[in-house]
Amino acid sequence: MFCVATPELDTKMNITKGGLVLFSANSNASCMELSKKIAEDVNTTVMELLIMVYACKTSCAKSITGVLPYFPYSKQCKMRKRGSIVSKLLASMMCKAGLTHLITMDLHQKEIQGFFNIPVDNLRASPFLLQYIQEEIPDYRNAVIVAKSPASAKRAQSFAERLRLGIAVIHGEAQDAESDLVDGRHSPPMVRSAAAIHPSLEIPMLIPKEKPPITVVGDVGGRIAIIVDDIIDDVDSFLAAAETLKERGAYKIFVMATHGLLSSDAPRLIEESAIDEVVVTNTIPHEIQKLQCPKIKTVDISLILSEAIRRIHNGESMSYLFRNIGLDD
Repeated sequence: MFCVATPELDTKMNITKGGLVLFSANSNASCMELSKKIAEDVNTTVMELLIMVYACKTSCAKSITGVLPYFPYSKQCKMRKRGSIVSKLLASMMCKAGLTHLITMDLHQKEIQGFFNIPVDNLRASPFLLQYIQEEIPDYRNAVIVAKSPASAKRAQSFAERLRLGIAVIHGEAQDAESDLVDGRHSPPMVRSAAAIHPSLEIPMLIPKEKPPITVVGDVGGRIAIIVDDIIDDVDSFLAAAETLKERGAYKIFVMATHGLLSSDAPRLIEESAIDEVVVTNTIPHEIQKLQCPKIKTVDISLILSEAIRRIHNGESMSYLFRNIGLDD
């Protein structure tokens, strides 16, 4: 059984658009495949997926494979202060519902695979993005791959090594996309009570971090800057990085990301920014955002997902889809 959460596979799997479709594949009555067009609300989509998986389980399905090109809540995969790890909760819910295999793409952290007690195939979108750079950017040999923060330096290094290009890293006070302040964990303000600590105890306080002034490590003057990341949602950090690169002499700026959430006013901000083009894959539908901003381009990755489904269905090896992928990719 396949529970597919992307509409782009409809044409490749002969599934009609709109609604839930149940049909027999390869004239084998024991093999049924499910497809559901992704809903607007991610919570509704997750709940529908869990219900479908549980329905298949109670119908004695031999195996149930979930296809989630974008794994929701993937950024909430670390323990910050005393917060919750939502990715772990979602993984437990899927396994409990009856999922036996998961196909996804470019998890925010590869360690999320450890939250599951079932096989997880974390496919990569980088071959499609690299192909786009080589075919759609005429002077890409004069480009430099940019990491907008030290956290994304490994991804930038992977792109740079495959394209034989240089790398630059932006570091400084503007890079605060995943701080503890953005999710409200400091609200209401913490009240330090003298009675909370025993008088004889002196617990040392951790010195707060202070980021240095924003700097660019690497030469971007007179070159094309290609910023790479896995998710583009809140675009403030990307806009700040683009402004910094323009000031350092970059004459063209591209942003490459796997998952284009582009929520809120992201399309308008991108249209008014110094960014020349934003390239994302179709793991998440963003047709409305493309109408609002012509700078947004889409790379189709449904081919690798459909090939993964075909190989699992026929019992073939998945190793071919992970060739030339290192530990740091």
